[in-house]
Amino acid sequence: MKRRIFLLLALASPVAALADTPPAAPIEALNQGLLSIMHAGSSTPFAARVETLTPIVERTFDLPLILQRIIGQRWSGLSDEQRQNLLAAFTAFTVANWVANFDSYDGEKFEIAPDTRKVSTDEVVQTRIIPTSGDPTRLDYVMRHVDGAWKAVDILLNGSISRVAVQRSDFRSQIASGDPSMLITMLRDKTNALASGDKS
Repeated sequence: MKRRIFLLLALASPVAALADTPPAAPIEALNQGLLSIMHAGSSTPFAARVETLTPIVERTFDLPLILQRIIGQRWSGLSDEQRQNLLAAFTAFTVANWVANFDSYDGEKFEIAPDTRKVSTDEVVQTRIIPTSGDPTRLDYVMRHVDGAWKAVDILLNGSISRVAVQRSDFRSQIASGDPSMLITMLRDKTNALASGDKS
């Protein structure tokens, strides 16, 4: 179950709507998107589900910042072209991972806690994925106000295991030389494997 992991529109002016948008709003939109592709299921082509979820993931997460945090100090040494290619591969892999792991609907429910908790300037939105039987899976989203919008900058499994930290450890050896080509190839290979049904 651990693998399973509507944007609120205010009837006001754009400025007022932005001011009133809570940190949980992008996560509500993400959950709705996940439910959509879960209902679509594996009978819907993988590419079609990726097309559905990609804009939602890009609105929900600050993927450039997340990638920069994963890469660390080596990020500053990359050219603009290398950064763009790496971000494209990382984005495709991120979306494919969500699509592959939310590929069917078995009555699961998504629950968002009514209150957030503050960590420095970030807000943490606590959620649970509740199956029809068995224990819920807790996912906490670390939300940051970026360029006038709330964006997720990390996910904490069971409230403590940082996705950014896990990926930093997984990717470190692939970019140890400072050349991102190995990491880009790895991400593309993993994306293709997910699309073909390999979730290992």
